[in-house]
Amino acid sequence: MSGQVMPCSPQEIASLFLFEKLTPEQLGRLCGEGRVERFEEGPVYTEGDPATCFYVMIEGTVVLSRRVGGDDVEVSRTSQRGVYAGAMQAYLGDRVPQTYTNSMRVTERTRFFVLPAQSFADIMREWFPMAAHLLEGLFFGSKNTQRAIGQRERLLALGSLSAGLTHELNNPAAAAVRATATLRERVGKMRHKLAHISQGRFSSESIADLIEIQERTVERVAKATALSPLEASDREDELSDWLDDHGIVEGWRIAPTFVQAGLDTDWLDQVAASVSEDLLPGAIGWLNYTVETELLMDEIDDSTNRISHLVDAAKQYSQLDRAPHRVVDVHELLDSTLLMLSGKIGSGVRVVKDYDRSVPPVPAYPAELNQVWTNLIDNAVFAIGSTGRDGTLTVRTAREGDRLLVEFRDTGPGIPADIRSRIFDPFFTTKPVGEGTGLGLDISWRIVVSKHHGSLQVESEPGDTRFQVLLPLTAPEPASDSASVHDTAEETA
Repeated sequence: MSGQVMPCSPQEIASLFLFEKLTPEQLGRLCGEGRVERFEEGPVYTEGDPATCFYVMIEGTVVLSRRVGGDDVEVSRTSQRGVYAGAMQAYLGDRVPQTYTNSMRVTERTRFFVLPAQSFADIMREWFPMAAHLLEGLFFGSKNTQRAIGQRERLLALGSLSAGLTHELNNPAAAAVRATATLRERVGKMRHKLAHISQGRFSSESIADLIEIQERTVERVAKATALSPLEASDREDELSDWLDDHGIVEGWRIAPTFVQAGLDTDWLDQVAASVSEDLLPGAIGWLNYTVETELLMDEIDDSTNRISHLVDAAKQYSQLDRAPHRVVDVHELLDSTLLMLSGKIGSGVRVVKDYDRSVPPVPAYPAELNQVWTNLIDNAVFAIGSTGRDGTLTVRTAREGDRLLVEFRDTGPGIPADIRSRIFDPFFTTKPVGEGTGLGLDISWRIVVSKHHGSLQVESEPGDTRFQVLLPLTAPEPASDSASVHDTAEETA
């Protein structure tokens, strides 16, 4: 948008703090290459357009805003003379994209000193060569440092996840190894018992009945329901008494196995009716080995399924062999991240999933969203742990208009109001030295806002802190991996 061009007075622009130390010759050059423009209420330039001019406000009121998702978010409003915006990186040339990083509008009739971007770049390099070099070093050095520490942040997260995954895999793997060893022993005893039965006084009819009972016992094991501790204890007492009454040695050792398999005294009565009294102990022992082997195989099956589930979760989390941008169910991403972090979450944090399963899948970069979930969950767990007592992490999803809400709520101490505006700044952290780089939330902000055109915001009070991620339900153009937003230092002085 162009304003009304007005005469440029060197004396007037010299009154602005940015130019107050310049010589008359330098002020004359500014007025010669630049101009004064007056704008009526409305837009001056738009974020993303080519950065053609450097603006310094002489009088009026200016508002800067950033595009977040589908909304324009106001980031600065001021009437201070001399504030500047626009092509502030023109002196860097084509080494950085020369576009406006924000939108600027005025709320009343406002005058600016306007300098073309090329003139601003030439003047910076000619008048302030040392300052230009220092600013270049600061700009690119900060970018490189941020990139390097960002990689370090990812490596730290990967190390933590690897340790947690190893711990989670170790439990079912160890259980499977123990169950396999015990199963080998039980199968050996079954072979011995089978040989004993075949050499005993069992009739062919009794053996046939016993085998039939064995098959029905296996079916019963598969359908066994879990009992409460009190119910299980009462059932064990009943079975122990029955076994003792029928002369079964050490019936108290067998009873818990039978209870776990869902057997009761009625079932044992059927067994007793199928064989003679003198053969009953052998039959009970045979069925005991049958039940034990079935339970051990169930344990092995459960352990290997858990291992498979963990591996699937790891693949889901890392998004191996997946397209980088695709339509995803965020609940799958959340579940895989929570599972990967379960070792770090620990027993002191109760996790509540409040999912709205009716929300549709969203277009996203799933691997990067998993990084966002990791950062927000890690911060929530740290906050809860800092209280020295147990707490709750609630992960909620819901639909809000044309966007999907993913909310992480913790019962930690909250974020003090005086630092709340800084938590998304690079390198800002409240964690002790060595425990945080200060880039987790900054990276999350970039991923959500820049790459997904969504928004990330926080609401906090003691005992109730909520980080809210809002993602569009429709697919915008995929963002460039190198896109960088949140450079607030570049917006205004």
